[in-house]
Amino acid sequence: MTRTAIRAGSKAITRALKAKPARKPAAAKKRAPAKRVVEKRSAPIVGDWSAGLAIGTAGARRYWLYKPPGVRRGERLPLVVMLHGCWQGAEALASSSKMNRIAARERFFVLYPEQDRIANAQGCWNWYDTRSGRAQAEVGAIHAAIDQVCQLHAVDPERIALAGLSAGAGMAALMAAHHPQRFRAIAMHSGIGTGVAHSSATALRAMRGRRVAGNALAPIAAGTRSPALLVIHGTADYVVAPGNGAEAARLWAARAGAKPGTPRTVQRGTRYAATITDYRARGQLVATLCEVNGLGHAWSGGAAGQRYSDPKGPDASRMIWTFMAKQFARGAG
Repeated sequence: MTRTAIRAGSKAITRALKAKPARKPAAAKKRAPAKRVVEKRSAPIVGDWSAGLAIGTAGARRYWLYKPPGVRRGERLPLVVMLHGCWQGAEALASSSKMNRIAARERFFVLYPEQDRIANAQGCWNWYDTRSGRAQAEVGAIHAAIDQVCQLHAVDPERIALAGLSAGAGMAALMAAHHPQRFRAIAMHSGIGTGVAHSSATALRAMRGRRVAGNALAPIAAGTRSPALLVIHGTADYVVAPGNGAEAARLWAARAGAKPGTPRTVQRGTRYAATITDYRARGQLVATLCEVNGLGHAWSGGAAGQRYSDPKGPDASRMIWTFMAKQFARGAG
């Protein structure tokens, strides 16, 4: 695929993302030096928030890392890798998801790799561009950031998990599909599963809900560890068609021969209700689909006033960490 065609496809995806903007983004601010994390309009979070730079096959990528307080000598903590969506960056996803607050309480590292605007003008991870190899190169760049953090900090390599929003969800799925033994769990929020698109044109069709032929994932080889998948998707998503969430869970489950259980509906207070379906194989959880009724293209339960964030939804960050913690515990057993 030529660069001209790639740029044209990227512009088409951008138009789709702008079809119903939540609000105009705030004026860009200069990055502050590494410091204590402080979320606006809330109490400060104890812990360290620092920037780093990792070099991989796609070149250099900046990342931000949250480190909880009180890490003891010889202690190893879990690592959650958070991949932002288009028109976002590391700080925006941290503020919207409030994942650092959970990390401070539950004690785990949070890594936020950041896409380079030279690689994608809208800040999207190029998860779909597997034909040109650009997606695979970005996978390598994110792995380089993970490797660097594992070398410099007290990370338990057996307790690493991925989560992503929108384009970040697509990249998380791609990474887990190609390097399943590195991750214990993966969470996709408002994204598209791997194998569904291979170029900007097919990605745009998938976003609109048009299925692409030949998108089945290869079966999991015997003896290969594969991370469990949590999919969170809104039924009112106007950017990524809601059917993509169900398709991602189904395809992931099919790799392990998992079958869906009986859907159940849950609701807490006045938050949006959610329909949850578990896929199991031989008694083991392979995938969970959480369809949030009325949620658009936004982080469910996210901070108010943030772009692509809806505080009315159930708390996605809490769901994600609870899901990951269970997988970490299962691996320890």
